[in-house]
Amino acid sequence: MRAVGVPEPGGPDVLRIVELPVPEPGVDEVRIQVAAAAVNPTDTAFRQTGPPADAELPPPWIPGMEFAGRIDEVGSAVTSRFAVGQRVMAIVHPRRPLGGSYAQYVVVPADAVAPVPEGISDAEASTLPMNGLTVLSALQHLDLSPGQTLGVTGAAGAVGGYAVQLGKHAGLRVIADASERDEELVRSFGPDVVVRSSRDPQQETAAFRAVAPDGVDGLLDAAVLDAGALPIVKDGGALVTVRFWEGPSERGIRIHAVKVRDHLRDGASIADLAELVTANVLTLRVAQTYPAEEAAAAHERLQAGGTRGRLVLTF
Repeated sequence: MRAVGVPEPGGPDVLRIVELPVPEPGVDEVRIQVAAAAVNPTDTAFRQTGPPADAELPPPWIPGMEFAGRIDEVGSAVTSRFAVGQRVMAIVHPRRPLGGSYAQYVVVPADAVAPVPEGISDAEASTLPMNGLTVLSALQHLDLSPGQTLGVTGAAGAVGGYAVQLGKHAGLRVIADASERDEELVRSFGPDVVVRSSRDPQQETAAFRAVAPDGVDGLLDAAVLDAGALPIVKDGGALVTVRFWEGPSERGIRIHAVKVRDHLRDGASIADLAELVTANVLTLRVAQTYPAEEAAAAHERLQAGGTRGRLVLTF
């Protein structure tokens, strides 16, 4: 089978089409013929560094954490809810011997999989599992009650956009940031208040504090401000980060770093997210698709910044 491989850590130019054996599913696994694989910042980081040395994974390494396609084969213990030919989406961890989602065929546990509803394309479906689970996990850890205030930095991005929409769905007052360029887009997600974004943490804090003088009850920091996001949060509030930053904290603020690898077998929640898509609660955004052979171009565009919606590889 064809896959997009990383023979050695480096820039986008190291990505290569490689030929690998077609993987065989275990008793509780399914094999999926991949139609589309989303391109995420975690993929570019994996390409730049490779797996940890102690992982003992020989190259080429296969990036990718979320994808969609059709079930090609099911293990003997897989229940009848999945069948050969069924359209599905799934999450997968690339730091494993079989690699990630940038491949023609991917084997995953059956409970990492969810059906793709009618009306959602493969490219759109491929953008939901990882980013959607990230936001669900974040909101669970923030543990806010209806009426409390959720702040979202980086609201124009995939995670940020889902956070605004799921926060509103949960009955929260949502304050989201946006650049002048992205203000109309972010407003379309339905936040209560939009403030001007800034890479200067002091200016970002001032914008949020202007509309939430005591600070927000909980903040999802999709802009990766890390310590710079703490002043936006009220005393005793909560902060969720997306790049593993966990402190130190201040003023009794709880910090939780979302690790989507903790949710690799949560297909049931992916299915719940898909229902919210069909109910027009969540918006799936595909910026552009690239054939797998042009993975380097997709990585270059993502790293250049400013992409709104996900880039997707097609197989």
